[in-house]
Amino acid sequence: MADTGHTTRVRAALGAGLVIPAQPLALDDSARIDERRQRALSRYYIDAGAGGLAVGVHTTQFEIRDVGFYRPVLELAAGVVAERQPGDGFVQIAGAVGRTAQAVAEAETAKDVGYDAILLSLAALKTASDDELIDHCRAVAQVLPVVGFYLQPAVGGRLLGFDFWRRFAEIDDVVAIKIAPFNRYQTLDVLRGVAASGRAHEVSLYTGNDDNIVLDLLTEHKVAGPDGTPVSLRFSGGLLGHWAVWTQKAVELLETCRKLSASDNVPASMLTRAIEVTDTNAAFFDVAHGFAGCIAGIHEVLRRQGLLTSIRCLNPKECLSPGQADEIDRVYAAYPHLHDDTFVAENLDRWLA
Repeated sequence: MADTGHTTRVRAALGAGLVIPAQPLALDDSARIDERRQRALSRYYIDAGAGGLAVGVHTTQFEIRDVGFYRPVLELAAGVVAERQPGDGFVQIAGAVGRTAQAVAEAETAKDVGYDAILLSLAALKTASDDELIDHCRAVAQVLPVVGFYLQPAVGGRLLGFDFWRRFAEIDDVVAIKIAPFNRYQTLDVLRGVAASGRAHEVSLYTGNDDNIVLDLLTEHKVAGPDGTPVSLRFSGGLLGHWAVWTQKAVELLETCRKLSASDNVPASMLTRAIEVTDTNAAFFDVAHGFAGCIAGIHEVLRRQGLLTSIRCLNPKECLSPGQADEIDRVYAAYPHLHDDTFVAENLDRWLA
């Protein structure tokens, strides 16, 4: 069973509201881990003010398991965290995938390396019943606290309904949910489930909705609790592949959203900002081609900043789509206030040392 004191600490840290980048995989031209640049990425995120790292997740490429990179990538990020010592409130999250035996084994590996929690993908259990899914989640939660993951079907996720999310939120060692179906209706299913579980005060909500980041962070959601009384729910922060780039500005954005949501006075300019962020995501994540270039797009931005030298992915089919580089050019020119190129340029040599 997961350690109660550890779960309490992780729950408190996530509840405080964090920027958690989903870490990419740095490869050289021979498809080996570029350890120097993998470490540089972690240093960048920590120095930019991120409150955690998510490693071994979709943005890190699920194929790392097929080539024996899962543990090495986790260890590289953990080594930088130990080096930088960002504090007790920093949360290291490892992705776990596959059926129960694999997911539990990956959680055990993450625990052994020193990670705090598991971001649990259910994509491999596409035909499982809710009972089977809950048993699966409970088994992983016996090892480390679990962050639920509603991954959009367009990139391999499955539909999960209100009843599942209510039962999932009732699991003692569930500490948060990353909500990333890119769909308002399905997002509401999660919110309703958490509220109905009676554990809204214990399960933090993290946006992964790259098409709605700012509004997720600004909005107070009121949905029925277990006795029908309205429960107020807010997203605490974000766990996002989108925040793997321009991370310093993401930290500023979260702080702005937190202050504004607390004041109950959201200026119209933030609605404009919401659209700007969504437009940049459309370019990075290659919405025009059904997200085919989503990982390569993140790599391309990091390459332009000098953090990566290659945009190569383990799957050779993962590459920039036709016109995607032009779209990245467009959003760079349109929204210079959203990028952190100056911050990266000032620190890059130090991160690569």
